[in-house]
Amino acid sequence: MIKIIDLSEVSELIPDAARWFSYKWGIDAETYKESMESSCEDNAVPRWYVALINGTIAGGLGVIENDFHERKDLAPNVCGLYVEEKYRGRGIAGELLGYVCKDMKKRGIDTLYLSTDHTGFYEKFGWEFLTMVKSNDGESRLYIKKN
Repeated sequence: MIKIIDLSEVSELIPDAARWFSYKWGIDAETYKESMESSCEDNAVPRWYVALINGTIAGGLGVIENDFHERKDLAPNVCGLYVEEKYRGRGIAGELLGYVCKDMKKRGIDTLYLSTDHTGFYEKFGWEFLTMVKSNDGESRLYIKKN
């Protein structure tokens, strides 16, 4: 059974989660840790979430102001969505996306953005393509979700 955790509520998981995200995305673990720790300050953004299966991180994502693209006006951004390969096909990505949308709405944020190279995946979860944006890696697709 999957359990989604807001790391601001279970801060003892932050060091492990920071290392996990770092390994998946190649960004320094300390950068993740600092962002995750700042989520504990009762701000809506940043926020970090992990999906646990039997106490093991099966997936995760975050919400940050900007996911390294030029459109600073389109914020906040869902970022870092990743599901471990052995857990894919079980609906974990959809559960994480649904959870974060509901949580952000409770925090007064009803519009989220997401930058990706994927085509067709996020549409399955109600995200709509908005525009192309320039990012650190070239161009990517920017999606919008209104709750």
